[in-house]
Amino acid sequence: MATGLRKGLATYGDAGFSLFLRRAFLKAMGYTDAALDRPIIGITDTFSDFNPCHGNVPDLIVAVKRGVLLAGGMPMAFPTVSIHESFSHPTSMFLRNLMALDTEEMVRAQPMDAVVLIGGCDKTLPAQLMGAASVNLPAIVLPTGPMLVGHHKGEVLGACTDCRRLWAEYRAGRIDEAETDLLTDRLAPTKGTCMVMGTASTIACMVEAIGMCLPGAASIPATHADRIRAAEASGAAAVALAKSGRKPSDIMTKAAFRNALTVLQAIGGSTNGLIHFTAIAGRLGIDIDMAEFDRLGLEVPVLVDLKPSGDHYMEHFHWAGAMPKLLKEIADLLDTSALTVTGGTLADNIALAEDVPGQTVIRTRATAIAEGGGLAVLGGNLAPDGALLKRSAATPALMQHEGRAVVFDGLEDMAARLDDPELDVTADDVLVLRNAGPKGAPGMPEAGYIPIPRKLARAGVKDMVRISDARMSGTAFGTIVLHIAPEAAVGGPLGLVKTGDRIRLDAAARRIDLLVDGAELAARRTAWTPPPAHPGAERGYLRLYLDQVTQADQGCDFAFCRAGGASTAG
Repeated sequence: MATGLRKGLATYGDAGFSLFLRRAFLKAMGYTDAALDRPIIGITDTFSDFNPCHGNVPDLIVAVKRGVLLAGGMPMAFPTVSIHESFSHPTSMFLRNLMALDTEEMVRAQPMDAVVLIGGCDKTLPAQLMGAASVNLPAIVLPTGPMLVGHHKGEVLGACTDCRRLWAEYRAGRIDEAETDLLTDRLAPTKGTCMVMGTASTIACMVEAIGMCLPGAASIPATHADRIRAAEASGAAAVALAKSGRKPSDIMTKAAFRNALTVLQAIGGSTNGLIHFTAIAGRLGIDIDMAEFDRLGLEVPVLVDLKPSGDHYMEHFHWAGAMPKLLKEIADLLDTSALTVTGGTLADNIALAEDVPGQTVIRTRATAIAEGGGLAVLGGNLAPDGALLKRSAATPALMQHEGRAVVFDGLEDMAARLDDPELDVTADDVLVLRNAGPKGAPGMPEAGYIPIPRKLARAGVKDMVRISDARMSGTAFGTIVLHIAPEAAVGGPLGLVKTGDRIRLDAAARRIDLLVDGAELAARRTAWTPPPAHPGAERGYLRLYLDQVTQADQGCDFAFCRAGGASTAG
C-alpha cells in the first residue's frame, strides 16, 4: 500500500506523472526528496479570528510539527472549518456536520499516513472524530484546553456557567448594565475553552476515556507550558500510529464507547456529550443503547466537583489528578483492556494516576457529589424516542412535578412573549419550547435553557421545569428536559401541547407525560400542520441539512454519513 507522498495521487491517467508533479510542487515549498521517505502527518489547523477557544492553535501546531520531526515524520498542516459557539449563526450544531464532512474529505483527499486533530470549542472535536471515524486513518486528538478562571469582587468566575448565572441576576435587576460590562472583561480571561464542565470539557474528557488522546491531555489549561509539551508528544505519537497502522476503529470499539459514556455520567457532563458520541459511534456502525446509558446513570456516581454540577473549575480538576485519577476511581466500571493511541491500554493510563493529598475535586465513591449519575434518559408520551435530563444540575424538589404548560411555538415567539409583564405564568408552571429541534430551528440551538420570565426572576424564582426539543449548553443548569424526540417540527407529540395542559415530570420513573386523553390527542394530531419552510431551504447546505439530518436519538448526523447509510433522516 502506498504511503507518504506516494499516497492518494491526483488522477491524471499517469501515476508517474502525478508523482513527478507532486514532487515539483513539494520543491516549490522548499522541501527535499527526503520527504518522500517519511511518514506524512497531517495537522488540522482550526485557528480562526472568530474562534477565541482556538487562540492557542498556532502555538500548538508549531509544537506538533516539532514532535513529528523529532520522531522522523513529515508534518503538513492544513485548514478546516472552525466553529465557535458564540460566533456561529444560526447555531454551531447546524455547522457541526459541515465541519465533519470537511475534515473527512480533506483527510481522505490529501496524502497523509496519520492525522493530528486539534479542536476545542464544543462541536469541533465531535466533528473531527466523526470525520476521522469515517476515513478510519490513524488519528490522535489534541484538545486546545480550558481557559483559566476569572475573578470579580473576590469571587472566582468561569465561562459560561457564571455567564448564565450573572445574566440571570441582571435580568432580575440585581446587577446593573455597568457591572455586566465589567463582567465581560473577567468571565473569559484567557484563550481556551470554557473552564467549567461544559460541553467542550465534557467532550475532551470523553475523548481521553475512549483512548483517542494522550493521558492528561483533556484538562491541561490552554495557556500552560504543559499544553505545548502535550502537543509535541501528540506529534510524536502520531508518527508511531502511522507506523503501527492502528486506526480509530481499533480504538473506538463498543467497549470503549461504553467507557466514554460511563465517564460522561461520572463527571456530571454535558447532555451534548450523548448526542455527539452517538453520532461518532454511528459512523463506525455502533449503536448507542439509550436504555443502557440510563442504566449506567443508576450505577455511576457523580465524582467530579465542577460547575455546573459542583463548585470548582477545570484547572482545579487538572491539578487534582485529572482523568487518570478519575478513571482510577471508577476502574471497576470500565473495560480497562481497551486500546488507546499510546499503543497501550486504558489500564496503562490509569497506572499514571497521581495521588494528590487533600484534594476534594475528584471524589471517592464514599464522598460522591451525587448518586445515580449526572444524566437520565426519559420516556413517556411526550418523548417516545427519548429525552434527557441533567439530574446533577437540577433542583431536587422539582424532580417530581406536575404543572400547567405555558407554550412557546419557537424562538421568535419566546423572545416576543417571555418577558411580557402580561404573560400568564407562575413558578409552578412548565415552560414549553417547541420547533427548536434539529429541523425546526434549524440546527437544534442551545435554547433549552429557557430564561426564567423576567417578572418571576424579579420575584426571586431561580428555577422552573422547562422542556423542549432543543439542546442546552453543558455550562447551563436547572430542571430542564431536553432533546425531546421526535421533535415537534416532524410531528412529534411536543407539537400537540397547548397552553393550559397539564404536564408531569417524574424523574425517578424516567417519564415526561402530557396529561391529555388519547381521543383529544388524536384530534389534535389530525389538525396538526408542520411549520412553514425555512427561508433558503430550497438550496445549498440548508437543503442538504434539512433533507439528511437525523433526530437527537441518532446523534443529529446526516443519514447518508452513518455506517452503511442505513439510518433515515427524521
